[in-house]
Amino acid sequence: MNVDIASPARHFTIRLSATARGARLARHLAAEQLTSWGWPYDTDGNRTASLLVAELATNAIRHGRTPGRDFRLRLTLFPEPPTLRIELTDTRPDHRPPTSGTLTPATPDQETGRGLLLIETLSTHWGTAAGDPYTKTVWCEVALPAVP
Repeated sequence: MNVDIASPARHFTIRLSATARGARLARHLAAEQLTSWGWPYDTDGNRTASLLVAELATNAIRHGRTPGRDFRLRLTLFPEPPTLRIELTDTRPDHRPPTSGTLTPATPDQETGRGLLLIETLSTHWGTAAGDPYTKTVWCEVALPAVP
């Protein structure tokens, strides 16, 4: 029997309403899922991943929302080294964010424009993908520290 040892260890996927409540729920569900996978709420890995989910979900409802359509949160945990891939899929493929490495910092008087900078700073990789003509996915990967 062939066994693919490089396959992801765990997945979590859910569709949520493209509302502020859906974004909040995405953050809470991600924190709970990480807790069940061994990274409790009070660990740096859980806090960082929760923040990244919150930023991506907020962007999905702010810039990628189509009324009446949901967004999808997908978490994939790779075992060695522990890495979490976070994917948020929304319904606006025509609204793509700037590419990694091209972000410009917001000015101090701007109220928005810092979310992707947080994602770029806290994640090891991030980017966008378009799997079909109706959606886009913004993803990032974060290294999870070993839990004692």
